[in-house]
Amino acid sequence: MKFQNTAILSLGSNIGNRLSHLQDAVNYIHNHIATVVKVSAVYETPALGFEGAPFYNCAIVLHTIKTPQDVLLGILEAEQEGGRVRSASGGYASRTIDVDIIAYNDEVIHTPQLQIPHPRMQERNFVLYPMKDVAPHWQHPVLKAGVKELLQNTTDMSSCKPVEKLELPGVGLNPSRFNYIAIEGNIGAGKTTLATKISEDFNARLILERFADNPFLPKFYEDGQRYAFPLEMSFLADRYQQITDDLAQFDLFTDFIVADYHIFKSLIFSRVTLAEEEYRLYRRLFDIMYKELPKPGLYIYLHQNTERLLEHIKMRGRSYEQNINAAYLDKINSGYTEYIRAAPGLNVLIIDVTSRDFVNRQEDYIWLLNQIGQHR
Repeated sequence: MKFQNTAILSLGSNIGNRLSHLQDAVNYIHNHIATVVKVSAVYETPALGFEGAPFYNCAIVLHTIKTPQDVLLGILEAEQEGGRVRSASGGYASRTIDVDIIAYNDEVIHTPQLQIPHPRMQERNFVLYPMKDVAPHWQHPVLKAGVKELLQNTTDMSSCKPVEKLELPGVGLNPSRFNYIAIEGNIGAGKTTLATKISEDFNARLILERFADNPFLPKFYEDGQRYAFPLEMSFLADRYQQITDDLAQFDLFTDFIVADYHIFKSLIFSRVTLAEEEYRLYRRLFDIMYKELPKPGLYIYLHQNTERLLEHIKMRGRSYEQNINAAYLDKINSGYTEYIRAAPGLNVLIIDVTSRDFVNRQEDYIWLLNQIGQHR
C-alpha cells in the first residue's frame, strides 16, 4: 500500500512566454504543494472554445498526502502566483497559466467545486496526449478505458504536436547517486516516513525494519532489566537476517535502495539497555555480523529533540511505546551522537528536523532533499 496519493494535473498557457509560464508553475507546485515526479513533453494546441493564441500544454504527476480539496487550493495559489486573472464572466479566455486536476488515484469525486476525473478530459487532445506520456497505463474509473483507448475514441480532431521539453524539478536533488541510503534516528524521529517518501518519489527499493512482531518489545517496555538482553539479541538476529535476505536480491551498482534502519543501530540501543558484561558479549557477536554486510553509501541521521520525539510517539499511538520516558530517549540520542563521532569510514549526514514537518509541509521536504543533494 502506498503512503502517498498520486494526482495527475494538466497545465496550459497561451499568453507571453508560454514555456516559461509552464516551467514556473511546475516548479511552484513542486516546491510548495506536492512532489512532481513526472513531466510530459510540451504540446502546442489551438485555443478551444474561444478565439485566442495557441496554447502550450503539458501534464505532470504528483505524489502527495494532501486531499484533492487541498491540492485544488494549492493549484489556485499557483495560478495566482503565475499571474492568472480569471474572467468575471467565468467563461474561457486567454491566460498565463491554467491548471486542472485530471485524476487523483482512482477516485471519483463530484462536488460543486471539484469533479474528478475531469469531466471533459476524454474530449481534449491537449489533455490526453500529454497524459499518455506520464501515465500511459492509467484507467478511467468511470469509462473503464485507458488513455490510448480514450485517444482512439475522442471526438477532438484538433492538432496536438510536441514542441518543447520542460525540466523535471529537483533533478539535482536525486539521492540515487548514493545507491544505498540508510536513514537512522531515535524512536519517533520520522525514519520510516522519510524512507517511504523517498522510495516512492525516486522509484527506489524500500527496506523497512520488521519490528512489530518482536515478542520481547512490549515486555521490555514493562520490565527493561529482565528483557533487555533477549530483546537486543532478537533485534540483532532479525536485522542481520533481513538485511542479508533483502540485499541479496539487489545489485548495489544498479539498484537504488533506501532503508529506515541499519544494523549499527543495534549497538546504540544495546549500549543503553544492557549491563556491561552483556554488552561485551553482544558487541563480539555484532562485530562478526557487521563486517559481512554491505555498507550504505550514505547514512542520514534525523535529529529531533526529546520533546518532539515524545509528541510523535504519543501521536502514533502504539500502546507499548506510551511509557517511554524522556531520560531513555536522551540516552539514545547521546548514543547516536557518540557512535557517529567515533565510527570510522561512515558517510554520515546529520539533519536537525526538530523544527521541520517534512510530511505536511512541502517546503520542509524540499529543504531536506536539498540537504541530501548538497552532501558530498
